[in-house]
Amino acid sequence: MKNVNSERGHFIAPFTDINTPPTESAWVELADGIEDISDATTETTEEKAYYNGVKTNMVNSVSGAYNVSGDYDSEDKAQEMIADMKYKTGIGRKVWHRVVSADKTKQWTGHATVTDIVAGSGAADATEDFSCTITYDATPTEGVPGSGGNNADAALNSAPVNAKANKKEETK
Repeated sequence: MKNVNSERGHFIAPFTDINTPPTESAWVELADGIEDISDATTETTEEKAYYNGVKTNMVNSVSGAYNVSGDYDSEDKAQEMIADMKYKTGIGRKVWHRVVSADKTKQWTGHATVTDIVAGSGAADATEDFSCTITYDATPTEGVPGSGGNNADAALNSAPVNAKANKKEETK
């Protein structure tokens, strides 16, 4: 099945620490005014060659990230949360980030860092720009979205599939 990108949900929630996940009502969707959310995941690989002529390629690390861009809406709760981080550092740039797949069968949740924040920029006669990059700090937990039919419902009441593996990753 082919899906439209706008069916994929990107949600953020305030961050206090890795041991305090947000309440389900704290999640807000990055959607209003957002024109593009592009996967910016990076991987570190290592290629090895052996005397028998075989070459292998190993993925050593993955850093999940998303570039977000669109029109700035100062009244949108998700954009406001990110805009308020612009001049902050350290923990002040942290959020919880949840991605719900377009087909609503999977989701990934974890704490993340927001960088490259633009909240109001551009030509005098153009709509203000909004953009940022959201990068997971550790491997996000894969889960199953809630039973609702839209992105907001899918983000709520969701169940993690592998919470134990994520806790191990977060303590490293």
